[in-house]
Amino acid sequence: MKLDTLRLGYVPLTDAAPLIIAHELGFAAEEGLAFDLVRLSAWAQNRDLLGAGVIDAAHMLAPMPIAQAIKLGPELPAMDLVMFLSHGGQAIAISNALTARLRDAGHNFDFADARRAGVMLRQVAGDTLRVGVPFRFSTQAELVFHWLEAIAFDGAIEVVTVPPTMMADAMAAGEVDAFCVGEPWASFAVERGIGALLLPGRAIWAAPPEKGLVLRRDFTLARAEQTGRLMRAVWRAGQWLDEAENRGTAAEILSRRDYLNLPSELTERGLVGRLLVTPSGDTRDCQDFITFNRGAATFPWKSLAALFADRIIRRHGLDPEPAQRAAMACYRTDLYRQHLRAAGAPLPGASLRVEGMIDAPRRVAAERGQMILGADAFFDGRIYEPPFAS
Repeated sequence: MKLDTLRLGYVPLTDAAPLIIAHELGFAAEEGLAFDLVRLSAWAQNRDLLGAGVIDAAHMLAPMPIAQAIKLGPELPAMDLVMFLSHGGQAIAISNALTARLRDAGHNFDFADARRAGVMLRQVAGDTLRVGVPFRFSTQAELVFHWLEAIAFDGAIEVVTVPPTMMADAMAAGEVDAFCVGEPWASFAVERGIGALLLPGRAIWAAPPEKGLVLRRDFTLARAEQTGRLMRAVWRAGQWLDEAENRGTAAEILSRRDYLNLPSELTERGLVGRLLVTPSGDTRDCQDFITFNRGAATFPWKSLAALFADRIIRRHGLDPEPAQRAAMACYRTDLYRQHLRAAGAPLPGASLRVEGMIDAPRRVAAERGQMILGADAFFDGRIYEPPFAS
């Protein structure tokens, strides 16, 4: 059978796994597709190549298509996030200098208590904290802003944009004091003895949607059948990835030279949720550090689009209602339902919800029967209710 080839852009991170596994283990081929996986170095490059039609789909930071929809990026064709690829998988790393100060202050690096870690960091950070994030419109940036605002960090915060693979180098060069990045690049800094891990993203927000599968809107319209096949292949790869016994195999595949080009032991840390948090050998277990499918992780809630948009809008002084409507329109719950219903994906009865209300996995009504939603609470108890339906 002749396969239809799709070019998919990705940045080398653990959360690109659904695309890589769909390609390597035949989920794409089962849908009549061949993936031409294009490794890219930066998020803007991924966005721009998708906009130019050089690639057909992109592994992309969840807030990026929202920024495009509300005119905070270059003028490109409309882009839609059709499903999430992962939740979690991020970690905050701090420099050796901050690590030493925190140890002197009595911090135990429990890798769990966001409030205590933030308060103690505030005490030792000095007048300015330079924080690296992979892109200004990223889940990492939103985690950092939420966390530092919630603990009333009163020093100056300087946000520095650094590509994921270069975070450790930036810290080693003294360009940042801390950074938030997706694995394995936080662990890479610990492995090199450059810093320590302070918190997982999930200690701040129990379900931070990290990356999405993003396509141009004209592609989803003109090539609807291929869009569906692509989504089903990636969704099934995410199911496979969430089987604990498959994580070791996944680490070996992702670590290959063509993908992350790192030792599999390093890649495996984030996949199994057992992380080395200091160069001296302290390890911490972090249950569900990253999820790819379980708990409706792939469903692109419009309320999440509204939440990201609300924060971005406030920082940029935009007119809220039209910007939020545009943002919510680019999270395509309609396409998710259309293309994944037949694959057996659990489908929520609604396309938006109050964000931050679930503190433990919960069984809820679905289109057919019931489904389990994962916890999504914020560490400070904050909730977000969308201002309108869509």
